[in-house]
Amino acid sequence: MSQHKKVALLLTGNELMSGDTVDSNSSRIAIALGERQIAISKKITVGDDQELLRESLRALCQDAGVVIINGGLGPTEDDLTADVVADVLGERLTDHPKAIKHLEEWCEKRGLELNASNLKQALLPESADIVDNPIGSAVGFAVEIGESLVITTPGVPVELTAMLPEIGQRVAQRVGSGTTYIRRLQTFGIGESTIQELVNERNQDWPEGVVLGFRSGLPQLELKLQVDDEALLEKRDQAEQLLLELIGDHVIGEDSDQLAMALQRVLVEKRMTLTTAESCTGGLIASLITKEAGSSQVFGAGFVTYANTAKQQVLHVSEDTINSHGAVSEGVVRAMLLGALTKANADIGIAVSGVAGPGGGSEDKPVGTVWLAWGTKDNNDAIRLQIPGSRERFQILVAAIGLDLMRRQLLELPPIPHYIKRFVYRSA
Repeated sequence: MSQHKKVALLLTGNELMSGDTVDSNSSRIAIALGERQIAISKKITVGDDQELLRESLRALCQDAGVVIINGGLGPTEDDLTADVVADVLGERLTDHPKAIKHLEEWCEKRGLELNASNLKQALLPESADIVDNPIGSAVGFAVEIGESLVITTPGVPVELTAMLPEIGQRVAQRVGSGTTYIRRLQTFGIGESTIQELVNERNQDWPEGVVLGFRSGLPQLELKLQVDDEALLEKRDQAEQLLLELIGDHVIGEDSDQLAMALQRVLVEKRMTLTTAESCTGGLIASLITKEAGSSQVFGAGFVTYANTAKQQVLHVSEDTINSHGAVSEGVVRAMLLGALTKANADIGIAVSGVAGPGGGSEDKPVGTVWLAWGTKDNNDAIRLQIPGSRERFQILVAAIGLDLMRRQLLELPPIPHYIKRFVYRSA
C-alpha cells in the first residue's frame, strides 16, 4: 500500500499509558473507517510528553497519508495536541474565531461563563480547519503536514463518536473508500468457537463472498456478516438465514440490541408486563430493563430486597422459609417471585438470590451460588447455578441469564438452554 493510502492513529494521554483508561477509541475509529473499507495501518500511543508526541507525529506523517490524533484537546495544561501540531507545522497558535464561537454557544446553552481555561481550546494552529464537535466544548481541527492530512479528535468517547461521520468523510476524500455492507447480529449464551464449528460443519452451505466476524463482550457476542458488493446482499441474507437455523434461539436482535430490549419487544407484542425481585444483583436487572426506551410499557415496579427482613416485609417471604432453607434457596426465590408478581400486578417476573462474593460463601453455598426463579404465577421454574469469577461478572451474568430465561419462556424456546449446563451446581 502506498503512503498516500495509509491511515495511522496517534493516541495521547498519560492515563492510557498507566492503564487508568482503557483504549476504546481506536476501536471506534477503526470500525467507522472499516465500514468505508478503510483500514488502519499503524497505531502509536504516547503519554503527555511534547517531545515524544512531536517525534511520533513527524514519523507517522512520513509513513501515512492521514494521521488521526486522538486526545489532548481539552482545557488543562496536559492537553498538548494543539501545541505539538503547531510546533511540527512551524506555526504559532492563534485564537480561532470559529472555535471561539463554538465555545460561546456551548457555554450559553449550559448557562456557563466562558473562562480562560475554556478559551485555551480555541488556541489552534494558524492553518487549522475546524472539525465540528456536536457535543463537547473542544472542537477538532485538520491541518496539512507535508503530504499528510492530520485530523485531531477529542479523547472523550461520546464526543469522538459524534464526530466520526465527518472524520470518516474527510479520510475517505483523501485516501478513497468503498462501501461495506454489514449486518450485525447480537447473541447470548453461545461462544464464537461453537458458532464457528457449527458453520464449518455446514461449510458447503455458506454463501461465497460473505465474511463472518465476531466481537466478544460481556454478556453478549456480536456477529458481523460483511459483504463488499451490493450484488452480494442476497448472499448475506442467505448467511443470516443459515445462522438463524443453526443458533436461532441465541440470536436476540440486530445492531446494538440488548437482552432487555429483546425481552421488551416480546412483552409488547404479547401485551404483558414484568417485575423483578432482586437480592444479589442489587437492582441491576431492573436497571437494564429501564435503560431501554419504552420500558414503561412493560415495567411498572421492581423490588430490591437485599436483607432478609426486606424479603419478609416487602415480598412476604415467610420467616420459616428463610430459617429452614436460608436466603439463597429455591423456596425463598419462588416466594420472592410470587410476592413480586402479586405486589406489582405483573404477568411475568424474575427473582434472584445468591452469594456474589468475594466473601460470604459456605461449604454448601460457595461464592458464586445463585438461585433464580422465573415465570408467571401459574407457570414458573427455578434453578441453582454456580457462576465463578468476580462480583461484577457474577452480577452481570445473573442479570443476563434472568432476562434470557424470561425471553425464552415467552417465545416458547427451550426453557433450559444448553449454556446453563456450564453453570449448574454440582456438589463436590
